[in-house]
Amino acid sequence: PMRGKRLPANSDDDMRRHLGDLLSSGEGADVAFRVGGETFAAHRLVLAARSPVLRAELYGPMREGTTTEAIRIDEMEAWVFEALLVFMYTDTWPEMEGEDESAMSQHLLVAADRYDLKRLKLICEDKLCSRISKSTAAVTLVLAEQHGCHGLKEACFAFLSSLGNLKAVMDTDGYEHLRRSCPSLHD
Repeated sequence: PMRGKRLPANSDDDMRRHLGDLLSSGEGADVAFRVGGETFAAHRLVLAARSPVLRAELYGPMREGTTTEAIRIDEMEAWVFEALLVFMYTDTWPEMEGEDESAMSQHLLVAADRYDLKRLKLICEDKLCSRISKSTAAVTLVLAEQHGCHGLKEACFAFLSSLGNLKAVMDTDGYEHLRRSCPSLHD
């Protein structure tokens, strides 16, 4: 019966907008998260579709119960979790610039690794690669090492391969953090 009929155009933007509206309205939400004093309502099916880790937590044998209790998320700030949710629903990066974007990239990289969001992790790596500087190289290298980001690690090493950059980085607080956090890199 559909043969010969044109289907209405439906773009990725429509889907992003509709899912974003679903998140912001909270309509039909069936799970809540408590992060840094704030509560976020979400939809189990959307989260499970996006994150294998959340799928296991929400539907697997060790799943969080279907109680009305909010699931606590520790070691993450509320603004990072909110950006993570927005990405899971809309596949879009939060709008910001400068230092804020660099901090968001670092925090979201950790969250993306925690919840196995491969695309978000790659986006974060890409943004961090473009922002490697003498003041950020050591901290970025720690992140890359701890979260298995090979491309980011190589970009840090490429930056540090310049003797001038290496000497400057060794004078930063971040270098001491690197020495303590990743002793294997000094062998």
